[in-house]
Amino acid sequence: MSLQRRRERYIILQMWKLLHCTTPNDIGVKFQEKNRHGLKAIVPKLVKTSLQHNQSLYDASFAVLGPRLWNTIPAHLTRVADSEQFKIQLTNCLFTIPDTPPVAGYTCQNSNSLLDWNKDKSGWSDNAMAH
Repeated sequence: MSLQRRRERYIILQMWKLLHCTTPNDIGVKFQEKNRHGLKAIVPKLVKTSLQHNQSLYDASFAVLGPRLWNTIPAHLTRVADSEQFKIQLTNCLFTIPDTPPVAGYTCQNSNSLLDWNKDKSGWSDNAMAH
């Protein structure tokens, strides 16, 4: 598993901890149940007239990146209540997604982020991850 994928896994694990109140929710992350899509995190809004620099900071913040990554995982994973089971199932799920980190001098299909793989839908599907 690449460093980038490990970092994204860690962020998703932190989101699970926020959901289950095992770590303080100082940034006020909120979750909402969606019947078809499971438990989704609410991504805070950004003022459309913000400067580009502020938009970049917004996109890179945990308050935004955490919910976006959480919302990429399959619905059945959002309902797992046991910490160890969640880690195991999340890791198994992540192994079904191509992990092709960028290499200097070579072109890549995408940035290898779970967000890009989810957007492309070329590397994964809910059916593949439902095991």
